[in-house]
Amino acid sequence: MTIVIGLLVTLGCMLGGFVAMGGHVGVIWQPWEYLIIGGSALGTFIVANPIKTIKDTGAGLKEAFTSNAPGQQQYLEVLGILYFVMRELRSKPRNEVEEHIDNPDQSPLFQRFPSIAANRDLTTFICDYCRLIIIGNARTHEIEALMDEEIHTARSDKMKPYHALVSVGEGLPALGIVAAVLGVVKAMGALDESPEVLGHLIGAALVGTFAGIFLSYAVVSPLANKIKVLREKQLRSYVIVKQTLLAFMNGAMPQVALEHGRKTISVYERPSIDDVEQIALSSSASSAEPAPAEAA
Repeated sequence: MTIVIGLLVTLGCMLGGFVAMGGHVGVIWQPWEYLIIGGSALGTFIVANPIKTIKDTGAGLKEAFTSNAPGQQQYLEVLGILYFVMRELRSKPRNEVEEHIDNPDQSPLFQRFPSIAANRDLTTFICDYCRLIIIGNARTHEIEALMDEEIHTARSDKMKPYHALVSVGEGLPALGIVAAVLGVVKAMGALDESPEVLGHLIGAALVGTFAGIFLSYAVVSPLANKIKVLREKQLRSYVIVKQTLLAFMNGAMPQVALEHGRKTISVYERPSIDDVEQIALSSSASSAEPAPAEAA
């Protein structure tokens, strides 16, 4: 929604200012100039990127327009699943914990947090390192180095749409010049026409330069930056998992380990300590529920 509002403000101010100083909006409407610029930009984008990056760029643009980014509630769910898993690791036999780790899709533990269960990559990340903790032979610094490498790889993959759009944005001004040159070539073929016709052709050619610069700095570059911000927020969940599990491996109680993860969240999206404590309370309540039935 913010993207639409921002574009409307940009277009409104640009067109409004142009009209206010005596310009005619109809002069800017040069569809063939836009076709040259847009088609060339799309073609170079396809040439420069593999099909997976092209598809992921489409997904990134969808995320940008829908503002599909994790917020406080999803971060709280990440902390919640980590607390449940750490509690299981401390109190249950190895084979019982492995049932959750090996089959997260069937695990009631993961099903309590649907947004985490739906995120296959994050679920796999959690399960892989919990499995290493269960094995018990890995050292903490080795696990940390492995996590850092995996997060770095994940970041490189998620930032590919951003870099692809940045490249397109950087090339758009030059493509605008190409469209303008073609327009000037057309105008040169009409030197015998009246000054009014020739002026119209030259003005149409200059629209190409305007369009290339405008699309670069007012449309494509902001969209690329929006994707970058959203993808960075998605990667924050991995950092939460990393810091929480490392603290747990170093001997911290689950409640204390959660604080290590909570502190990595941006202040304006960080769940309060009371919200996190509710996870522990709900966990204790759920584990106590079966007791009366068993006694009966």
